[in-house]
Amino acid sequence: MRLRFIKFLIPFIIFIGAINSFHANGWTIGLPLLFAWVLIPVLELCFKPNAGNLTEAEEAIARHDKSYDILLYIVVICQYYALITFLFSLKNDELTYLEIAGRIWVMGLLCGVFGINVGHELGHRVNRIEQFLAKALLLTSLYMHFFTEHNKGHHKRVATPDDPSSARLGEPVYLFYFRTIIFSYLSAWNIANEEMKKKNKPIYSLSNEMIQFTFIQISFIAVIYFVFGGFVLLCFLAAAAIGILLLETVNYIEHYGLQRKQIDNGKFERAMPEHSWNSNHIIGRIMLFELSRHSDHHYMASRKYQVLRHHNHSPQMPTGYPGMMLLALMPPVWFYIMNRKIKTISKAGS
Repeated sequence: MRLRFIKFLIPFIIFIGAINSFHANGWTIGLPLLFAWVLIPVLELCFKPNAGNLTEAEEAIARHDKSYDILLYIVVICQYYALITFLFSLKNDELTYLEIAGRIWVMGLLCGVFGINVGHELGHRVNRIEQFLAKALLLTSLYMHFFTEHNKGHHKRVATPDDPSSARLGEPVYLFYFRTIIFSYLSAWNIANEEMKKKNKPIYSLSNEMIQFTFIQISFIAVIYFVFGGFVLLCFLAAAAIGILLLETVNYIEHYGLQRKQIDNGKFERAMPEHSWNSNHIIGRIMLFELSRHSDHHYMASRKYQVLRHHNHSPQMPTGYPGMMLLALMPPVWFYIMNRKIKTISKAGS
């Protein structure tokens, strides 16, 4: 079991590489990007996916092992240490525009891998402290509304036309960005406002979760501006935007073209493993804390990352998340590969 835990230390390679980038000059700044977007996709083409699941006894042990939780708490510390290092490096170092751009992209990578990804995992916990840590991580990408919309909106409406985070068949990722970012934000406001109405509280009050998030994020931006200046703030905003786009690219590949059936009463069938694309490619699974076992995550959202399972009926991606994200950025190639897989799935189900 220790080996299963130790493998989740591998994502910290990106963190260590990022810290090095924030102290480096020249081409070495981009090493974490080469690792994430070149080395990992190539390696995943070389290794077969692993569809194995833990036994019931192994799963029980892993589920109650606090080491997996502590590892996520350490991510929060690392993310804020990296962000502070990034901000100071831009303020104090003499850099070329390419070096600045390189550091921004590296910080954006961390915002996606550590900030939003681990924030997503902790956001599904019922413990208030863990939920607080989830919001703290999402703050580093100024995407705190994801906590509200993802848990109370996306998981209810996934793979339906009502879900802004589920990509439609034939929809290019670049159009999906606009639809999901705008309507997910509006959805979060609607959810928060409806909660206020149910509690018989005024919508425009500090009890409204979205008003809280807005105030916190504006304050966070203001602190960065007054401590580091306008230019560094713009660099931070660019890195946060990259983190957001990484998240939404993941959203795009996770449910592309999959639809739940509408039943007689106007509602949709329960979200099952076949309504999310799954990837068992081991390197991508480890680097993203098992996020790519997404079919089981939507089937049982309360299941912790270390015990997520493979389901035989879940649609399988041809490679891991990093490679699929790159593929999504090339719509003609993406449609050629994925639309054919969806046709095959549809024929098998009919």
